[in-house]
Amino acid sequence: MNKKLGNIFKGDKVIWMVFFFLCLISIVEVFSASSGLTYKGGNYMAPIIKHILILGVGIFFMVVTLNIKCKYFKIATPILLIISVTTLVWVLIAGQSTNDAQRWISFLGMQFQPSEIAKGTMILATAQILSAMQTDNGADKHAMKFILLVCVVIIPFIAAENLSTAALLGVVIFFMMVVGRIPAQQLGKLIGGVVIFIVAIVTLVMVLGKDIKQEDPKNNLTEQVTQDEETRSGGVFHRFDTWKSRIDKFLYSKEVRPEEVDLDKDAQVAHANIAIASSNIIGKGPGNSVERDFLSQAFSDFIYAIIIEETGIIGAFVVAMLYIILLFRTGRIANRCENNFPAFLAMGLALLLVTQALFNMCVAVGLAPVTGQPLPLISKGGTSSIINCVYIGAILSVSRSATKNKVAEEDKMEAETVMI
Repeated sequence: MNKKLGNIFKGDKVIWMVFFFLCLISIVEVFSASSGLTYKGGNYMAPIIKHILILGVGIFFMVVTLNIKCKYFKIATPILLIISVTTLVWVLIAGQSTNDAQRWISFLGMQFQPSEIAKGTMILATAQILSAMQTDNGADKHAMKFILLVCVVIIPFIAAENLSTAALLGVVIFFMMVVGRIPAQQLGKLIGGVVIFIVAIVTLVMVLGKDIKQEDPKNNLTEQVTQDEETRSGGVFHRFDTWKSRIDKFLYSKEVRPEEVDLDKDAQVAHANIAIASSNIIGKGPGNSVERDFLSQAFSDFIYAIIIEETGIIGAFVVAMLYIILLFRTGRIANRCENNFPAFLAMGLALLLVTQALFNMCVAVGLAPVTGQPLPLISKGGTSSIINCVYIGAILSVSRSATKNKVAEEDKMEAETVMI
């Protein structure tokens, strides 16, 4: 029996435990936070059953992925690059609009977000470039050019419809270049160029965009625009209104007394703050959230606020620590790798998950502007949940090869000691 379980749960046991606890938290909190979906569907079990089935599919693909040797990930990189570019162009042309953004496409009766596939593809490509161009003194000076070339092919398409995802991906790629020992002078120039680019984009947004003052209380994740405004801001600029509204709301927000809060205008931020404040440090207990009935994305973008409301400071700390443990454990796994590619791949995927998680938490507690970033492996989702499970599977695959290398090295050292 133990042998059979060992054949399924291969790889690093700490990563498995972190994944298990994140899934357990996800099931409990999504079930608690899905009251809005329950009301709309008329079946209180349907949302959580669907979520559990999606997690089951994700675990299946995770187990498949962890049994794939790292060398085959390299072979998949060019294929995934073609798929990513094709689907990103497809979603811009014929994607389904959600919250004024075309982020979904349907294929064989299934909906998915091409950006989720593109993120993993970027990590794969970057890891492959960094590993292939390593020297004794760090990465070759030409490595950054190839990485930026791949970024130019992928990231602008993501940014056109999901700026926050593109920005987070860019940050992760930068961290990977730091880990991959890209020359500091090149990194400095890159930071300068990015700052200039961001200033230019923000200037365009503030000049061409129109601040939307009124949110749709039924779906206030992003400010909704009228038909006239959509026509005025059409083409590639159709998201400028939303971006400007978010920037203005974050930069010019001021302390407002509780009785003066406009729950129609700032519903999500206000109810997230109420959820956190009403937790009374110790929380109300799982399933006892009140604000889940008022937060339109309680089961997704703002699930961390519901976790704090129900489990208090301890629950918030435990969730944050699980992601930190995932990052540091992956760092130890990468340190044991004999080859550069699996080390860079594992670190890139862990950075991707943890960076998104920390940003989601910052949004929930009001330290960052509202975006559409879910909490990885906890928020209710479809494509994102399955793809995140695949990322964990790839990290476990790397841990398997790293463990074998460590055991082989220890056996070799023991044999040399005996001979001496």
